[in-house]
Amino acid sequence: MNNKPKILIISLTYFPFIGGAEIAVQEITKRLTGDFEFEIITCNLNGRQKKEEKIDGVKVYRIGKGKLGKFFFSWLAYRKAVKLHEKNNYKIVWSIMANRAGLAALKFKEKFPNVKYLLTLQEGDSVSHVYKRTWFWFWRYKKIYEKADHIQVISKWLESRARKFGYKKEISVVPNGVSLSEKNQLTPFQKKEGKIILTVSRLVEKNGLEYLIRAFKLLSNTHGNVILKIIGDGPLKSRLEKLVKELNLGENIFLGKLDYMQTQERYKQADVFVRPSLSEGFGNVFIEAMAAEIPVIATPVGGIPDFLIDNNTGWFCEPKNPKNIAEKIQYVLDKKNNAEVERVVANAKKMVEEKYDWNIIAKKMSEIFNKLV
Repeated sequence: MNNKPKILIISLTYFPFIGGAEIAVQEITKRLTGDFEFEIITCNLNGRQKKEEKIDGVKVYRIGKGKLGKFFFSWLAYRKAVKLHEKNNYKIVWSIMANRAGLAALKFKEKFPNVKYLLTLQEGDSVSHVYKRTWFWFWRYKKIYEKADHIQVISKWLESRARKFGYKKEISVVPNGVSLSEKNQLTPFQKKEGKIILTVSRLVEKNGLEYLIRAFKLLSNTHGNVILKIIGDGPLKSRLEKLVKELNLGENIFLGKLDYMQTQERYKQADVFVRPSLSEGFGNVFIEAMAAEIPVIATPVGGIPDFLIDNNTGWFCEPKNPKNIAEKIQYVLDKKNNAEVERVVANAKKMVEEKYDWNIIAKKMSEIFNKLV
């Protein structure tokens, strides 16, 4: 007989549509299936995924189809959760982010008040952006936070958000992590010409890619041996491609969306990692770059100051300032600063090993689950 506590996860997106939050769920659950039984409800975003399957010991239920399924996800997920609970008797409903998944979990909690409700915050959007999208139902949106039995956030910045939105109980700051064993297995690409500036990012406003491209233009005017590579896709792709063309920066800058291991391999090719974010919940890509021993340049926004200490584990640049971004990149790439860069890179790698290994993160999440059950 299986006596493991059952946890129902509600996440708008999941494998194979993965970002930082989805990777976190995968890495945590696969390490804890010996102690807990996990099931997940997610949206069948393209309608081509299996409706039910097991991934790393986790039962996955996909509901809806495409954009329409995404739009109605809160209601569909709630109905599915109620039906599953009748036979599975969940101890915890775990919402990944305060979005449509959070609304489904809230409705479930209101129907089954004895089931503990855990909310994880991974959002990177600014508070003003969130309010613009929720103002007309903000009274209800706030309850996604207020009704949680426990909130887990990936940064102190998100802890502050939870308080702003009315949450009064305990908050656990447990960041995302990296798989250090995978890093050690990677081999670098063949030797390339020039110094590679790498960014991994969704092509959206908050990630500040326009300013990185403009900084690259400044660098290419004075340093002909620099190369910019952008991994990712998103709604700003055509606009950013147009900017690259207007600035006459050549081709092959945009690599598109790569899978996880292809992206990890690209880290090994880079000479510096840069993402001049305008807001950031945490930023897993920075930790990934640090684990791959690449110098990191970022902005002091959102959750980034939790792990990036200027001139100690990386370098801060100013948001929306191409000249300052270019200056910081030039500093890192300048040979005369090699010893300083090596020191910072070593500090960052040590910090990641001590604080951000997925095994450490999973253990902290296990403690939260055990408190709730």
